[in-house]
Amino acid sequence: MLPCTCRKLAGCTLFITGASRGIGKAIALKAARDGANVVIAAKTAEPHRSLPGTIYTAAKEIEEAGGKALPCVVNVREEEQIIKAVEKAVKTFGGIDILVNNASAISLSGTLETETKKANLMMDVNVRGTYLTSKICLPHLRKSKNAHILNLSPPLNMNPVWFKNHCAYTISKYGMSMCVLGMAEEFRGEVAVNALWPKTAIYTAAMDMLGGSGVEKQCRKTDILADAAYCILTKPKTFTGNFVIDETLLREEGVKDFDVYAIAPGHPLLPDFFLDAEPDVIGMKLEQHGASPVLKEEKKSTKPLSPVAETFRVIQGAITEDFVKAIQGVFLFELSGKLKPTMAFMSGKLRISGNMALAMRLEKMLVQLNSKL
Repeated sequence: MLPCTCRKLAGCTLFITGASRGIGKAIALKAARDGANVVIAAKTAEPHRSLPGTIYTAAKEIEEAGGKALPCVVNVREEEQIIKAVEKAVKTFGGIDILVNNASAISLSGTLETETKKANLMMDVNVRGTYLTSKICLPHLRKSKNAHILNLSPPLNMNPVWFKNHCAYTISKYGMSMCVLGMAEEFRGEVAVNALWPKTAIYTAAMDMLGGSGVEKQCRKTDILADAAYCILTKPKTFTGNFVIDETLLREEGVKDFDVYAIAPGHPLLPDFFLDAEPDVIGMKLEQHGASPVLKEEKKSTKPLSPVAETFRVIQGAITEDFVKAIQGVFLFELSGKLKPTMAFMSGKLRISGNMALAMRLEKMLVQLNSKL
């Protein structure tokens, strides 16, 4: 964890999109402990049926942490809602010093599987929402002594592997990163504009929905991004145009113990998207650090079956009607090699008609079957 931060953000006003839960709320709470003012610009005003938190529960936590909170109902697809929230923030706190563009939509599906409304949602929230919120906040940010915009978006890795399996999502996230590239130059000397991206998967409600039960062991807590964001937002505005990876920055800041950020210390971590030039390396790294193969060697029997026949004998006995309903996917694959399904999907070795959620469900299913093989 970061050493004493000495209340560097005391009195500063942060406008954070998507701050009712997850990464956005973690960044808000980190700033609140310094005594910062936080504008919670998010959609959830009423409790969600499956996702925790609202703008009002987040506001309560922020104030309990020592900050001042202003909850605002904001869908970043709606320009008028952004304008009203910014005006209210300026009226309440006297200005805006920091904008964190955290709100994001995700659908890890191929081009033919991505419905138009899903593509529109990702483009509207990720690219247009980030652009508009930045544009509307900039006149106020330019008046701040140390203004920052921070986008939660990846470095611009042009390896085609990061496009082929979820083209629309990649375009939308890279659109956020291109806002960093352009605005950092356009407002150099006035407003710092940077991007922050995690080295590993971060455990949030969205990740839980994508990966299902058990995925959290492969993730880090949102605290690591909150600490990294704090480091960026407390730097002078000459620090601009950077695509920062959380762990890299924190190591430079003197952090040595990263187990404190892990959900399950010592467990192999799932690397995040867009970072490795060669995604095959990801699977190798996981196995080098103790990740188990998908399938164990077949157990000996008095009348040994072929490896494929024995595998399917075990699977046939383990799969129930409830199991099939829980997975909701049809898979066609060759039983060879040791690469885990999620890694195989990311590197293109496993092709699934649908989205990455199916790859993660397959991995979960194989883990459950693993003990029987």
